[in-house]
Amino acid sequence: MSNKVVQALYNDDDVLLSAVKKVRAAHHHIEEIYTPFPVHGLDKAMGLAPTRIAIASFLYGCLGLTVAITMLNFIMIEDWPQDIGGKPSFSFLENLPAFVPVIFELTVFFAAHLMVITFYLRSKLWPFKEAENPDVRTTDDHFLMEVSLHGNEDELTALLNETGAVEVKISEKH
Repeated sequence: MSNKVVQALYNDDDVLLSAVKKVRAAHHHIEEIYTPFPVHGLDKAMGLAPTRIAIASFLYGCLGLTVAITMLNFIMIEDWPQDIGGKPSFSFLENLPAFVPVIFELTVFFAAHLMVITFYLRSKLWPFKEAENPDVRTTDDHFLMEVSLHGNEDELTALLNETGAVEVKISEKH
């Protein structure tokens, strides 16, 4: 199913930020905004919910901690205990100081890698996915705002022109 959107092109991030506030104040739904670099405060201006990636990162770190402790206990204590430098491996707690670097590294490894995988899956960035960028100028120096159109073409086009849009066009979004 395809629907119509109005695409407004801006050449300044401050103009875009004020335009987003005006469009939201007029109760129009902003589908997407394409920018060549991150714009500070844009997520709040769009009314997006805060991200929960920090919670996921903590949980992934806990998973890494659990895997590291389980792995070290099995390898160094139960399965193949070794007398390294005259220090026998009788219990996990006696050898914990030697295990701290490995535990720390595996915790960070799990948190970082699983966070990246989660970000890609959540953003729907699959391998070999075609770009969804509607205008190539947004990869260089322009900003594009897509606003959904619900029979208010003239009003919305006039509003976007008032906000300082360099170019306004209507297109189909698939």
